[in-house]
Amino acid sequence: MKLLPLLGLLCALSGAQTGPGLKVLTFNVRMPSPNDGPDVWPQRRDRLVEVIRTTAPDLIGTQELFAEQGDYIVAQLPQYRWFGVSRRGDRTDEHMGVFYKPDRFRIVESGNYWLSETPNRPGSADWGMSLPRMVTWGLFEDRSGARFYFYNTHFPHRREDADARLRCAKLIASRLPKDHPLILTGDFNTGLDSDAYRELTANLTDAYKEAGERSGPEGTFHAFKGTPGADRIDWILFRGPWRVTRVETITRNDNGRYPSDHFPVLAELQ
Repeated sequence: MKLLPLLGLLCALSGAQTGPGLKVLTFNVRMPSPNDGPDVWPQRRDRLVEVIRTTAPDLIGTQELFAEQGDYIVAQLPQYRWFGVSRRGDRTDEHMGVFYKPDRFRIVESGNYWLSETPNRPGSADWGMSLPRMVTWGLFEDRSGARFYFYNTHFPHRREDADARLRCAKLIASRLPKDHPLILTGDFNTGLDSDAYRELTANLTDAYKEAGERSGPEGTFHAFKGTPGADRIDWILFRGPWRVTRVETITRNDNGRYPSDHFPVLAELQ
């Protein structure tokens, strides 16, 4: 009879460990450029939707997203909503669009800021960057009342932007809340040997490194060719009470045609 309380406790612990997790996707969707030949947006958009449908992430941080792309995705997948503004402060350019499942979370508050000396000024750019860069964020609450922040960004892309990327990382690090769990996704356009990576991972954990299981290549940019570069430039970083059970670099394609020029990265957190 003394075994019954112990068995009950073990069952409770087992249930806690296998409860609903959190699936996070970071995805540079590639803007709808007319110069992409056979990989123009209308030809690949359903492949991209299918990746989201089959992986079923709870939250997605996208980069290079234009409004027409975000609207198409939620039209095909009505279980999602998305929010964000473009880097010009309107709907005319690249968004850091954040997608979420409203049946799992509600947005308590959200906002945007720019990676510049004047972060509250839409479209602002400094540090020699060729384009404005920004962050879109949301404070989410789940059904239990637990809250966490979600941040999404896209760093400058040129070889000569190393100092700008470090300044972007420092600005983000200085604005992260210190009293809440948080997740940061993005295309950081730099590898793990960079000052920008060291700055952000000083206080955040790299989900890829922490994963109990990893699949797919480490490199994430492949220029629609399917052969990744050496660097992992698309990251999922976090701080909070999560254990990363699995990370996948998703390489799904249709006879050599890919949904984007980046591989999306999926992290499963428990």
